[in-house]
Amino acid sequence: MINAINLIEPSWVAPQQVRAFCTTRHGGVSKSPFNTLNLGLNAGDDSADVLQNRIIVRSHLPTEPLWLKQIHGATVSTPINRNASSGRPFEADAAVTNIPNEVLAILTADCMPVLFASKSGGVIGAAHAGWRGLSGSVLENTLQEMLAISPGLSPKDIVVWMGPAIGPTAFEVGEDVLQAFAPQGLDILSKAFTPIVASPGKYLANLYLLARDRLRSLGIEQIDGGDFCTFNDSERFFSYRRDKETGRFASLIWISA
Repeated sequence: MINAINLIEPSWVAPQQVRAFCTTRHGGVSKSPFNTLNLGLNAGDDSADVLQNRIIVRSHLPTEPLWLKQIHGATVSTPINRNASSGRPFEADAAVTNIPNEVLAILTADCMPVLFASKSGGVIGAAHAGWRGLSGSVLENTLQEMLAISPGLSPKDIVVWMGPAIGPTAFEVGEDVLQAFAPQGLDILSKAFTPIVASPGKYLANLYLLARDRLRSLGIEQIDGGDFCTFNDSERFFSYRRDKETGRFASLIWISA
């Protein structure tokens, strides 16, 4: 039995023609521990169930999403390099487009999905920003590619929504993660990394704060979202940190024709 699909619309001020939503774990056919709307083909779930779940989500979209082969990197899929990929899944962790009804999709289960839109509605982007991608400049690269396909656009013309990710009370990391963000400066490090007193060398990291700081440094002023925690909200979200074997939900964005 398929439960009612539960979609989250971004809480941002985007132009009317830009449409976006984030799925939750409800509304699909996958069995435990992937129950029920798992959209990730590489999570260990039955592929037939995942494909059925993707069909369910497709009914809410104008076209089939551009599913990426995500590798926790910082490469961006663009209309030009997608045309050269011969239909194969594009290995990237972000995507941009200025083509109406081309649906960008990001799969996550603790990492941060970040959606971008120009205030004019002419160009959009989506990024998979876990700590590796975030420290490796996936947000900077996404913005750069958006500006490249929309001459005259500036960072101040962009709005951003940070979707469901692991929250600052649950994301325990080590010294290696703190050092990966060291170039952002001591001020943001002191705010975004809280030492765990009982575990020397361990910290609680705030991905949302780190991302907001980077986005502001790029000149983006309107940044919304960042009030979720996939780890603590087991009712709505998959979480790899919480469950290890789990599904993936999707954040999707397109320009309505």
